[in-house]
Amino acid sequence: MVKITAVEVNKLRKMSGAGIMDCKKALVESNGDFDLAIEVLRKKGQKVAAKRADRDSSEGAVIAKVNSSSNKGIIISLNCETDFVAKNESFLELANKIAELALACESLDDLLDSKIDSMSVSEKLVEQTGVIGEKLVIGKFETLCCPHVGKYVHAGNKIATLSGLSHYIEGAEEVSKNIAMQAAAMNPIALNEEGVDKEIVEKEIEIAKDQLRQEGKPEAMLDNIAKGKLKKFFKENTLVNQGFIKDNKQSVSSYLKSFDNDLEVVGFKRVSLV
Repeated sequence: MVKITAVEVNKLRKMSGAGIMDCKKALVESNGDFDLAIEVLRKKGQKVAAKRADRDSSEGAVIAKVNSSSNKGIIISLNCETDFVAKNESFLELANKIAELALACESLDDLLDSKIDSMSVSEKLVEQTGVIGEKLVIGKFETLCCPHVGKYVHAGNKIATLSGLSHYIEGAEEVSKNIAMQAAAMNPIALNEEGVDKEIVEKEIEIAKDQLRQEGKPEAMLDNIAKGKLKKFFKENTLVNQGFIKDNKQSVSSYLKSFDNDLEVVGFKRVSLV
């Protein structure tokens, strides 16, 4: 039997991210051949992944990245089974590596096919499932392309947002971050009134009318009063109409116009694990 040294075990550990004992066993099984040892670790990952395929991966980390030109941003969530793993340094390092790759991708399939540590991201997730012992999946993949994109990641990596501005202004980094923070904190359902699904609008109108009927309001007045309630709904639930979190005396739209009368939010993305 080939004698396996601590140096070799450490080398494989750095290559794969696997634990010391798993690396030693893989090297023993492969007679010191590193390529075969990595294959052994991958097969172990496949077995663990198959056993845990029906497990719920609702914990994890959400990462947002913006490219160097600040005109494209991405959000990914790397999901696992427990909060303990989600806080692990090596897990967060993997999530950030995958997020960096995501900047060059247009879809989740593109990302899963991308190369990381001499294998595809899809294969890496299977490998790390074997290493960590929990099911790992990319739960969400969102992109936003705008003239200027800002990002915000809430403490603990449970919520991440992107915001897109209509054009660049001096101080755009701070402004776009504030808008992204707004989306994280207030969880708007749409950018503006036009972006709200018609079914939601109709449902809100019906709810308002039912409440008014229960209050004894005349049927002839219901439409006008319901419109007022719908306006309040839009103010509370659409990004541009919400009160700005750092100064609720003005709306998000007004906050933007205080910098440039033509400045607008043209898009946002929000991913949350809470």
